[in-house]
Amino acid sequence: MKTAAKEIRWHALNVDLEPSAREAVEYALMEAGAMGTVTDDPRDGIVRIVGYFETVPDRELIRAELLEALRIYELPSSSVREINAEEVPQRDWLEEWKRNWQPVVVGRFVVAPPWSELNDVPDQIVIRIEPGMAFGTGTHETTRLCLEAIEKHFRGGSFLDVGTGTGILAIAAAKLHPESHLQACDIDQEAVSIAQENATANGVRDRIEFSVGTVDDSTPSADLVCANLTADVIVPLMETLLNLTCGKLILSGILETQLESVTHTLQQHGVSDFEVMQDGEWVCCVV
Repeated sequence: MKTAAKEIRWHALNVDLEPSAREAVEYALMEAGAMGTVTDDPRDGIVRIVGYFETVPDRELIRAELLEALRIYELPSSSVREINAEEVPQRDWLEEWKRNWQPVVVGRFVVAPPWSELNDVPDQIVIRIEPGMAFGTGTHETTRLCLEAIEKHFRGGSFLDVGTGTGILAIAAAKLHPESHLQACDIDQEAVSIAQENATANGVRDRIEFSVGTVDDSTPSADLVCANLTADVIVPLMETLLNLTCGKLILSGILETQLESVTHTLQQHGVSDFEVMQDGEWVCCVV
């Protein structure tokens, strides 16, 4: 006698929050291992984000990631009102989430998930990234700003991606100028592994030298250095980043409220000529 197949169940983490914390919470849940998130429409001024996990989510890890994300976004911890977990049966939410995931267009670049079908457009550069693998799928303002700056300022030669995440920026540079020498690093071993997988999927793995760690004075310099980090990481690294740059330096992951701190640090190092780009509340400096 055949036994019934065991029903697949997911673990849902419901987070109620103020609308201003939406990006921070989505980011935190993905960093904590969520396979995907769904955001409900606001009710009575409160938004609910549901993160779906394959295993029971680690409450302490979730709490740590939320606090870190709120700190980065300069939001009070009170922005998150309530958290509760529940087990839910397998639903079509994942397939529906995939169907609703729209490609992101930034200039010539089109960032799309592996399953999406795209029309062949001349001069278009398609980058395939698996959503949810790591921070940097093209949907966030900081990534879009970097892609825009890379298309505008990278003319080939050497490229260094500091804090590569999914590898999207190094992949973009490799596809934009195939003959370039590209390096990418991240302090997170898992992020580097994911970046390597994405580079392979995009056919540029052999063109990018990936490494685990950060940059220092022994790091080879590059014609274009891209640091899509956070302001509190960029500021202490500023001197090193400037020393590694032979041409242009792209600084991103900076909130509008943090711009003064970054520009003040640039000026302390004798830099007064830079371009500021903005997308929503996020800014990018091109030195």
